[in-house]
Amino acid sequence: MGKFLAGVILMSALAAGLAMYYLQVYHFYEEVSANGTDDVQLVSLVSGQPEPVLYDGFEAIDATSSPIRYRACFTTTMSHAMLSETYEIYDAAEPLVAPKWFDCFDAGAIGLALEEGRALAFLGTKDIQYGIDRIVAITEDGKGYVWHQINRCGEIVFDGNRAPDDCPVPPQGY
Repeated sequence: MGKFLAGVILMSALAAGLAMYYLQVYHFYEEVSANGTDDVQLVSLVSGQPEPVLYDGFEAIDATSSPIRYRACFTTTMSHAMLSETYEIYDAAEPLVAPKWFDCFDAGAIGLALEEGRALAFLGTKDIQYGIDRIVAITEDGKGYVWHQINRCGEIVFDGNRAPDDCPVPPQGY
């Protein structure tokens, strides 16, 4: 009887582990359809507002279970020189890992390219949701990557602290 119960417990734990893995890596993600005009935006140095940029080959995924699960890949013909003179650089970019099946987005390779200066990170949209910024990184050869990242105000408020005076007022419930 003891071996049977141990087997049931082991099989239950295995099934729960497999279900949790599937839910985290596959179930909640959905493909994002490109609209062809403003899927990739960068914040202009002149206007301070997000503006669409030239792009092609757009692929993206998102999940409603978390505001930081958005990932996208694209290509552009825009040069680093033109981009850096026109759009707001984002110095604190930290690419977040994507599911392995979304193989165009490799957070480790993107992070290394940013560290080595082979890629530049730009602010795509400030506070796309309270405390979350959309970040866009573009390599020298025109490969682009997009992800959502918690900003300074979000880190403070999500930790349960009062928003500093230079942060927007958090929405009800934070």
